[in-house]
Amino acid sequence: MALFRRKAFALGCFAASVLSTTNRTRHMLGRLPSLIKRNWISLSVSGGLCAVPFVQDTVSHEALIRRASSLVTDSANTYLSQTTLALVDSLNEYINAVHTLITLHRSYVANINKLNPTQENTIWQMIVSKRQEIIARRNDWKKFETSWLTAVDLSELAMEAAFNAGADQSSAAAQTNLQMAQSQVEQVRQRSRETEKELKNSKAEDSERLQTSLTSATQEEEEIPEAYLRED
Repeated sequence: MALFRRKAFALGCFAASVLSTTNRTRHMLGRLPSLIKRNWISLSVSGGLCAVPFVQDTVSHEALIRRASSLVTDSANTYLSQTTLALVDSLNEYINAVHTLITLHRSYVANINKLNPTQENTIWQMIVSKRQEIIARRNDWKKFETSWLTAVDLSELAMEAAFNAGADQSSAAAQTNLQMAQSQVEQVRQRSRETEKELKNSKAEDSERLQTSLTSATQEEEEIPEAYLRED
């Protein structure tokens, strides 16, 4: 009889252990969604993700893709705006430097006979400095133009992605921003082409210093009478 009671007690302990394990399992299963959410939040923070969760019961995949495509177009628009501003500013600075050089060179040529050596040297050094600045400005706008062309390509891809995802508003906004950027750049490019043509015609970028040739010509004129005198 005592043996029967010990077996019954052991069986009761085993049943209680099973029930306790089952309850804990149900409790963990009930907490599983919250655990997944916490783990996803941890993953997004540590991995630097800036998108919506991978799985949501109330949001479809199509909606998530549309939302992501809108984020892409926003970033592409920002990159395009910054590169457009940099390119336009660098082209304007280049145009201003070219106009300054042309003005200096014209004044130098027109007044070379009226300048003393000190004045001539000062103006010529200004011309040389402005030529160096033009080279630097030209390199700057070419560099920014490369970035701008990359931004144009990204904007076109983002616009297409938004359109395919059904984000019509984002796609239209990207198209408008792209057209405005292209128009602004084309206007300043046209001015730059006209300025470069004027620079080429003026020969201000590659002309030689006039004072040296003027001095040589004066010396030759002074030597000619002496030669005639020696012959007489």
